[in-house]
Amino acid sequence: QVQLVESGGGLVQAGGSLRLSCAASGGTFIRLEINWFRQAPGKEREFVAAISGKGTATYYKTSLKDRFTISRDNAKNTVYLQMNNLKPEDTAVYYCNAEDTATLPKNNYWGQGTQVTVSS
Repeated sequence: QVQLVESGGGLVQAGGSLRLSCAASGGTFIRLEINWFRQAPGKEREFVAAISGKGTATYYKTSLKDRFTISRDNAKNTVYLQMNNLKPEDTAVYYCNAEDTATLPKNNYWGQGTQVTVSS
């Protein structure tokens, strides 16, 4: 069983930056593909970014790739989401999601989310 804990959210002015963290425990971290999703009030949850187990492959929602960067530190069992030049429309709860590549089908885990609020 994998546990995910997000942190780093908060209130920031437009144009500011935040770095979210997703700390994992209970699994073999390098086997976890990690995704970030977000959900704004009244909207569906949407994909933000993803990173492979070794960190060699990253994927982004096209409209975010110039401002957001996903990375991981496998020694710390942590994935990061660096968010720059934040906009009010980035306001959402950000969720960490892990897919365990050691299982078939892949077991899927979610964190509790961290709130990001961007003021104009």
